[in-house]
Amino acid sequence: MGALTGIRVLDLSRVLAGPWCGQILADLGAEVIKVERPGSGDDTRGWGPPWMKDGDGEWTAEASYYQSANRGKRSVAIDLASAEGQELVRALVADCDVLIENYKAGSLKKYGLDYATLAELNPRLVYCSITGFGQTGPRAAEPGYDFIIQGLGGLMSITGERDDLPGGGPQKTGVAVADLMTGLYSTIAIQAALINREKTGRGQHCDMALLDVQVATLANQSVNYLASGKVPGRYGNAHANIVPYQVFRAADRDFIIACGNDAQFVALCGAIGLPELSTDPRFIRNADRVRHREQVVEILATHFLAGMADEWVAKIHAVKVPVGAINNIAQALDEPQIQARDMLVNIPHPLNPAFTMVGSPIKLSETPVEYQRPAPMLGQDTDAVLRDRLGLSADQLAGLKDLGIIEQSPR
Repeated sequence: MGALTGIRVLDLSRVLAGPWCGQILADLGAEVIKVERPGSGDDTRGWGPPWMKDGDGEWTAEASYYQSANRGKRSVAIDLASAEGQELVRALVADCDVLIENYKAGSLKKYGLDYATLAELNPRLVYCSITGFGQTGPRAAEPGYDFIIQGLGGLMSITGERDDLPGGGPQKTGVAVADLMTGLYSTIAIQAALINREKTGRGQHCDMALLDVQVATLANQSVNYLASGKVPGRYGNAHANIVPYQVFRAADRDFIIACGNDAQFVALCGAIGLPELSTDPRFIRNADRVRHREQVVEILATHFLAGMADEWVAKIHAVKVPVGAINNIAQALDEPQIQARDMLVNIPHPLNPAFTMVGSPIKLSETPVEYQRPAPMLGQDTDAVLRDRLGLSADQLAGLKDLGIIEQSPR
């Protein structure tokens, strides 16, 4: 029994932010029904290669991107552009607790699937809209994409190497962080609305915007600007407020030091054979080191070139200063700590019984995450959901299929 067992979610979202939210809710025990377009489904079903391999090692048509954000759900293929499809969704909403959608602001109203219409049908419904810019404001009608939001929201201005160094210039992050963070914030908003519903008996509309989330998660960088009036720049792998807190090059490869306070700096200097550095008036306090960033970093960088990365890491780790290697993804997934935390999980798929993916980081003592099913194939559960939830007969299902209103996966 998961923490959200008994909560039913209708997921009308596509691509990443909304599906990520739905996947978290599914991990926590909610029943999540994903509504997709017949024929093509979620856009990310076509975002390959890579694709999942079947049990014989042959490529399938199941895109890895789609699978990363849709485990635990049931797929129902319904044509929302048809009056019959809209009526099916409204019938499903009557018995749901949560609806997630990421259509352009106002676009679902013409289908009778907007919050005001569905709240009349089900006053307890928690309706979560995820858009690029929100339901209000001068840009509300515009589509929003993670890459654009990272640029508009200031993230790319502080990500990447300094302009005056080789490779300098703005960079997006390696994953769609605006989408993923919006999925997380949306999950929080939905759970807060569900708790409030217990007190009031009514649901509400959660208006979530990628740009809002991106600006909110600038964290210390935005407050640094508000406090100082100085626009933060890019520091590459360094930190705006802490020194030394960056990548250093050893004789063989790079490694990271994250020295978070003055006591750690003293310990670091002793461990690497530069105790005098911690008593230099330019470097005693972190504020001093930030002011004299280039001098202290140059001394450390030159010193580290004389030894091997593993040797430096071992010495620094011994004095409890945060330090570590830089793994690629294969190395990261092979870390003993990741293995010990059960972060790689086998979720048997109809096409691949040995299917493995990265699991949830949520660890709950009383209601642990359970992986009920892998990401569904398109329309895999259409017949079962419409039969069990709405009472449609075999003849009714066949008629809707003949009209192209619904689709059932052949497997």
